[in-house]
Parts: sequence; C-alpha cells; structure tokens
Amino acid sequence: MDYEKVEALAKKEKPKLIIAGASAYPRIIDFKRFSDIAKKVGAYLMVDMAHIAGLIAAGLHPSPVGFADVITSTTHKTMRGPRGGFILCNKDLATKIDKAVFPGIQGGPLMHVIAAKAVCFKEALDPKFKDYQKQVLKNARALAAELKKDDGIDLVTGGTDNHLLIVDLRGKVVTGKEIEGNLDRVRITVNKNMIPNDPQPASLTSGIRIGTPAITTRGLKEDEMRKIARWITEIINFPNNPEIEKNIRMQVEDLILRYPVPGGEIK
Repeated sequence: MDYEKVEALAKKEKPKLIIAGASAYPRIIDFKRFSDIAKKVGAYLMVDMAHIAGLIAAGLHPSPVGFADVITSTTHKTMRGPRGGFILCNKDLATKIDKAVFPGIQGGPLMHVIAAKAVCFKEALDPKFKDYQKQVLKNARALAAELKKDDGIDLVTGGTDNHLLIVDLRGKVVTGKEIEGNLDRVRITVNKNMIPNDPQPASLTSGIRIGTPAITTRGLKEDEMRKIARWITEIINFPNNPEIEKNIRMQVEDLILRYPVPGGEIK
C-alpha cells in the first residue's frame, strides 16, 4: 500500500471521509498513517476491520482504536462468531450512529445473535484464542511458501502478514472462476478474486483468494497446509482433468475426516 499516494490523493480531493480496510489485502495496515492523513485534510477516518478483527483482538495486528473515528467489523470471519457485526466510534458520533442504526435501518433485535456475540467476545478473551490466531498466521505463511515453489504462481505482494493470500494466476492459462470451480469439485473452497490491474472482468478474475481460519479451527497445521498447497498447485497446472480431480478429492476427503468440525464428533 502506497501511503504517499494516499496522502497526495487526499490532499487533492479533500474528502470528508476516508475509509481504510480491505477484504483482499494480505499485509499489515498502518492505521496511524491513515489517521495522520485524515487529520491533515480534515476528514473523518472510518476503518473496516471485518477481516482482521480476530487478529487485532489477539494483539497480532495493530489496532485502529485510538486512530479511527468509526470502526466497523463483522463478528464472523477471524472472530469465529455468528454472522453479524458491531460498530465502535468516538463519543461525539455515538448518538448519531445509534439513531442511524435504530430506528434508521434496523428494527427488532435478534436476541439469539446478541447472545452468540457475547460468547464470541468471551472466547476472544481466552488465551487459547490468541494461540488459535497465531496458528492461523503460521498456516497462511506455510500455504504461501509452498505455493510460491511453482514458478508460474505468484502471490499478490509476494506473501502474507495475515490470514489470507491472493494467488495471481496470470502466469497460467486459467481464470480465477475456472480454478474456483475445479477446486470446489475436489472439496477445497476458495473464491475467485480480482488482482491489481486485473485484465479479466470481475465475473472471471485473474486470481483466487485463500484463507486459513476455518481449516485452523478444525486443527490443521503447517504440514497439512503444504499438502493442500500442492493439491491446489496441481489443479492450477492441470485444470479440468477428471482423473487428477478424482485422486485429489479422495486425498482431501481422507485428510479432512481426521479433523472433524468442532462439535461434529459428538454422537
């Protein structure tokens, strides 16, 4: 991320609001730098930390608290809670935001989701949650390192500092959509994702996005990441090959049956 360009653009356009956050950025975000830029142009700073909230809660990514005027986040993704969200803000904005949410855009509260969020936040205070987030990072880096062994596979920014990585497929004769479908057939879930200056439309893309929180929750570690990376690489190099897909699917199913979803082993 080029903060000098961000500052130059902010000084040129004089925005009232700067939004910092991403759903496909694998590096550390400097929230203090964004705050400094916002102050220079008299703008509010809003941070969307939905993807990295769990890492922030565990102290493994810098926090936007103290730098942003408004912070939004989901409670799923790296927080491992229910599908939902929350908003943090400065005191002078609290009343306006509360009114905008209710009665502005929401009605009756979902009490079961509120209860689930409480459990989610309580779990985030447990030392085991930090251990989990550390493993999420280790797994992402192991996955990235193994994928980079293939000369035709590039990673956007060259690697990852968080829970996700973006694979640049321009060195291969495939699209993100195609590989997403191929991997889905072998029980590996990724999503097609655009890359910087992508020559393909959003419906096809030249990249895929891979994340490690879910498989880390199931207990997989670095050795398993290297296996998964090799399977992904084989699918990328030999797309739409039924025999290869059948072989990899059997291996994936054999592996994942040894790591049931927490609670799934209860009979």
